[in-house]
Amino acid sequence: MSKQEHLPHQHPQILKDIDLPAELGLTRLESGKVREKYLGPNGELILIATDRVSAFDRVITTIPYKGQVLTQMSKFAFENTQDIVPNHLIAIPDPNVMVVRNLEPFPLEVIIRDYMTGSTSTSIWTMYSQGKREMYGYFFRRGYRKNEKLDETIVTPTIKAAFGDHDRPLNREEEVQLEIIIELTQLAYIKSLALFARGKEIAADKGFILVDSKFEWGSDEYLRVMDELFTPDSSRYWRADTYKRRFLFGLEPDMHDKELLRLWLVSQGYKGEGKVPPVPKDVRRALSEVYIELCEDITGEPVVISGEPIKERIIKNIRTYLNK
Repeated sequence: MSKQEHLPHQHPQILKDIDLPAELGLTRLESGKVREKYLGPNGELILIATDRVSAFDRVITTIPYKGQVLTQMSKFAFENTQDIVPNHLIAIPDPNVMVVRNLEPFPLEVIIRDYMTGSTSTSIWTMYSQGKREMYGYFFRRGYRKNEKLDETIVTPTIKAAFGDHDRPLNREEEVQLEIIIELTQLAYIKSLALFARGKEIAADKGFILVDSKFEWGSDEYLRVMDELFTPDSSRYWRADTYKRRFLFGLEPDMHDKELLRLWLVSQGYKGEGKVPPVPKDVRRALSEVYIELCEDITGEPVVISGEPIKERIIKNIRTYLNK
């Protein structure tokens, strides 16, 4: 459970969406699955992390305080990896808000994987369990068990999906067909591996295994990592001290990430098609505790929950930032 026993989970504040007042002079952009996006007065982006959570490329429900956790963990990760590669972060004016550089995004995501796991259609365990042995340009030996450590760390890029669409594996031939500068793409692979190595070090120091992680990239005059970094939405985390025993007995690892929601959805018969089953409050509260616990353990800082109405707080803090 979280170190903050006083968290108001019986009546949590939920940030499902937010509209900033016109008086702020910001241009609203198309919403993402999780974030509301605005264009700032100097061309910067203002990203507001809501509590929405997606799975199987669908917005499923909300997790209390998830947006704050994503922002706090991304800030920590960006600050602790900027010696490896620059990022898009400019400022954090509010616990749910990042001001970032407006980059030209790459239409791909780079996912680094260390374990044979996953439940989505693009996860290697899903494809491996269906009999596939050649995936993402790699050949996988026979005999892997679910959640087993891979023989080598692998790079698995996917084409970034439009909202509501499914990501799909990116073949090497398709990279050439895309209008991407090949040198920058290769550099993104190299830097993703370096970031993943740093993330593993940080996680191990805090008692976790960083299982896999997604990296999104963009460029201005530099190649920059963007979006979010080493959050429970973009990465899988397992407790290190229980992994070997649970793997030996065929049990799922002690997870601290969004995979818990995916597995709950699968247990309800949902794998991305048809009607989304309603997620009970106790499941959402449990996920919130997992997210907060991971955030506090990894960053070493408490997740401070304000009693101030969340939308009013965000608007006030953005106004203060713009007027400084």
